[in-house]
Amino acid sequence: CQNTVHLQPLASRLVFCCVLQGARVVVSRSFTDFTPQVTLDIKKCDLHRLEDGPPEKAELTREQGLQYYRVMQTIRRMELKADQLYKQKIIRGFCHLYDGQEACAAGIEAAITPTDHLITAYRAHGYTFTRGVSIKEIMAELTGRKGGVAKGKGGSMHMYAPHFYGGNGIVGAQVPLGAGIALACQYQGNNQVCVTLYGDGAANQGQLFESFNMAALWKLPCIFICENNKYGMGTSVERASASTDYYKRGDFIPGIRVDGMDVLCVREATKFAAEHCRSGKGPIIMELQTYRYHGHSMSDPGVSYRTRDEIQEVRSKSDPISMLKDRMLDNNMASVEELKEIDISIRKEVEEATQFSTSDPEPPLEDLCNHIFHNNPPLEVRGTHPWAALKSVS
Repeated sequence: CQNTVHLQPLASRLVFCCVLQGARVVVSRSFTDFTPQVTLDIKKCDLHRLEDGPPEKAELTREQGLQYYRVMQTIRRMELKADQLYKQKIIRGFCHLYDGQEACAAGIEAAITPTDHLITAYRAHGYTFTRGVSIKEIMAELTGRKGGVAKGKGGSMHMYAPHFYGGNGIVGAQVPLGAGIALACQYQGNNQVCVTLYGDGAANQGQLFESFNMAALWKLPCIFICENNKYGMGTSVERASASTDYYKRGDFIPGIRVDGMDVLCVREATKFAAEHCRSGKGPIIMELQTYRYHGHSMSDPGVSYRTRDEIQEVRSKSDPISMLKDRMLDNNMASVEELKEIDISIRKEVEEATQFSTSDPEPPLEDLCNHIFHNNPPLEVRGTHPWAALKSVS
């Protein structure tokens, strides 16, 4: 076939059309030709204070595989576009990209419910998407526009959604907040859990250990997750931590170390952790061993403290999207053309969101002090007389 292959769903069939030496050839393939479900071997988790851990096999249906692929590929494309817009100076300020770590967000979300709670650090674009915020709202927030999820006032680090308490700019500060959300779940008796994420760079913060202690004493339904991407800013974990076994850092709290580049490993581990919390056993710690392809932030080229060869090796051997794609193709769960069509649709969606994010107006100056208070009290700021007439609008 010399031309682009087109994929079109027709009822329960896929129709592949191509041009072969001037002749139109149509090949019809039924969805029933694909393997609907497979059981795959996954990497064993390291355990701390646990007799049994997550399973070493994971079931994957065709529908799940396509969904995980779409989610991870969307996050990847969205982050690459954010990189481009930042270099064009359309996105300004802080911007921490998530590409390389997509299996963490996709796997966690696949294992919890939309009514469970999640709070994370400032590398938050992926979780904002998995928590239900549209690409358009995320991109518009990055460019500081009215149509952004936080009305253009939050930017990269401060996006929110129902049951999602945002990215937080202060290193480690979200961890005690997550413990508090878990306390609310326990108090209300709603059988919900709170997934509280932090990075290896925050793992030595004192407030983490205070939160661990309180969560263990009160048996809070909190899954503490360390996304260990090997570097805290420009410092490797070996130079920053006397012990890099982050899953053991709770001491008296059970822990598991997981392959964070495999969406199925993350999913099964999170299912295990959520059941642990829901059964009243208290908190659990997960360490997801992952990797970021970009630097710490857009101001960091990411190659002064690690080599390009190191990054390329991870990309070639452990890329989360490629790993899932290969599994699905090897087990006849999808076709190359079908996945390619998903890629095309995602690129189109990201481009449309980008167009919106660069054409939508910025919030007007009179909105500056709005949405500060929920109950709409008058705003009085001492020493700033010109603002005294402004009112808070929720």
